[in-house]
Amino acid sequence: MDGVQLKTVNRKSREALKVIGRKPGSFKSKACSAVIGFIALTAAAPCHSEYNAEAGKAFALANCAHCHSIDKVTQSPLAIAPPFRTLHQRYPVESLEEALAEGITTGHPGMPEFKLNPGQIGDFISFLKSLEK
Repeated sequence: MDGVQLKTVNRKSREALKVIGRKPGSFKSKACSAVIGFIALTAAAPCHSEYNAEAGKAFALANCAHCHSIDKVTQSPLAIAPPFRTLHQRYPVESLEEALAEGITTGHPGMPEFKLNPGQIGDFISFLKSLEK
């Protein structure tokens, strides 16, 4: 969580205390702030359980499998295309999120540009993470 999100949570906690009639600094207000802060944090945190690794696999099968290995055992059909199961050894697969949103234009020669929506990105990253196990 960055400083901006933390400031937002703190501001919302103070506003909520005013609504329920608690003075900032009292024990009860601190307890309320802790509960409100926890609720705000959990609401602000992305929920990765909503992503579908099977949908990510379907995307990989349709768009990537002609060059990359998308399973845990086979070699990539194109030798210079890394197997997806090894990507996490090179970098955190979450670091691909921005590139997938903006459109991957590099990679290996002949790789088409892909631009995914946030749900597709989550599904695809979830699929990649499933290969790490």
